[in-house]
Amino acid sequence: MLFTSKSTMPSVSEALPGRDTSMPVPERHFVLDAPLSPPFPEGSELALFGLGCFWGAEKAFWKIPGVLSTSVGYAAGHTPNPTYEEVCSGRTGHNEVVRVVFDPQKVSYEKLLATFFESHNPTQGMRQGNDAGTQYRSGIYATSATQKTAAERIKSEYETRLKGAGHSAITTEILDAKTFFYAEDYHQQYLAKNPNGYCGLGGTGVTCG
Repeated sequence: MLFTSKSTMPSVSEALPGRDTSMPVPERHFVLDAPLSPPFPEGSELALFGLGCFWGAEKAFWKIPGVLSTSVGYAAGHTPNPTYEEVCSGRTGHNEVVRVVFDPQKVSYEKLLATFFESHNPTQGMRQGNDAGTQYRSGIYATSATQKTAAERIKSEYETRLKGAGHSAITTEILDAKTFFYAEDYHQQYLAKNPNGYCGLGGTGVTCG
């Protein structure tokens, strides 16, 4: 049976095979002039979020003081080293994500979670605004048990506020982070290179605090 829905997660057997070769990316961040790939500064931590089109998502995080570097890519799917076209086909299971490298002495993970929830609508399932498909789902991918606990707590607090404002239940998935696959060069810091480009983010107007 052929896989036909871009809004239904494919099974492992339905997913595209991918490849062994990783995507080449620039050495330095276009905005922050920081490394785009490891090693990262000692003491820094990683966070991983999916909140719709990763162009706008990345910009929302690189603007935060204490964020050292950001990059966009694909996570939480089946296909190794997918291309953008493969992810958009709905046959990889991946989400478009932004990986955030941050200094926990300068910005807390809770601050990043607040930016995540306030920068998009986390109640829409397999879509964000006009963008529909599994790659646009709301997701938090924790890199530690501490992050996962904080994400679940903030999600619960924010959901209470959303329901109080008449919104639907949150559909954000909270999973342990697995392999992060870099997106193509032209996607990295896209809105800095294309200031009038598509952003795709839109919040609910409800804040976390």
